[in-house]
Amino acid sequence: MEESHSILPEMCEIWQQTLNWQPSIAQQAQFQRLYEAIVAGNQKLNLTRITAPEEFWEKHLWDSLRGIAPFLGGVSEGDKEDREDKEELLLSTSEFRIPNSEFRILDIGTGAGFPGIPVAIALPDAEVTLLDSTQKKVAFLNSLITEMSLQNARTLVGRAESINKQFQQSNNYDIALVRAVAAADICANYALPFLRSEGLAILYRGNWSQDEEKTLEATVKKLGGKIENIEKFTTPLSHGMRHCIYLRKINS
Repeated sequence: MEESHSILPEMCEIWQQTLNWQPSIAQQAQFQRLYEAIVAGNQKLNLTRITAPEEFWEKHLWDSLRGIAPFLGGVSEGDKEDREDKEELLLSTSEFRIPNSEFRILDIGTGAGFPGIPVAIALPDAEVTLLDSTQKKVAFLNSLITEMSLQNARTLVGRAESINKQFQQSNNYDIALVRAVAAADICANYALPFLRSEGLAILYRGNWSQDEEKTLEATVKKLGGKIENIEKFTTPLSHGMRHCIYLRKINS
């Protein structure tokens, strides 16, 4: 890889315009270290097909943090048209807006560490757990966490449907993140049991349909939750369609 292809773009204006947030100099350096580690690890583990700097920034960094935009400082003016109940969501997540040592996030099916590692970088006071069923990927993430000195990140190896019972993880997290794992209703089945009452599951999706929403709504209701919000937006560089589905757990 040529040196010119090893430097991530900073994209400060786009961060600010789209997420009402931008990384500090230290966080930008951590993103660069993450990028270099993923590119190097990719040679052995086939972690991701996305290695070009701008594409990596958009599809791994920006996309990871777009789901937690309410906790970073809000959503851009341009997104308000797609989000009629923005104020309601921000109010209902206000208890999470000032993370502390008890603020716990779970990334289910983290793979190469997305969205969990960027989230851990962006929210350094939150405790982020990366869950994956592939031992080799978890071993890589453990090395990455050590190399990057991410004090607020840890890993668990296992399948989501059994790990909460095995490690007594149920009702234990404030937020569960699920990105590119399975159908939305299956993701809800994975995520909601991990959450404490009033916890929030965030499902990262591409396209979205009314049929998916109906199926998800029925599943979430059975699990003691509700669909709190569905956000529709486009990525800032390639203008791809994305959705974030926010599920609130009501009953434990």
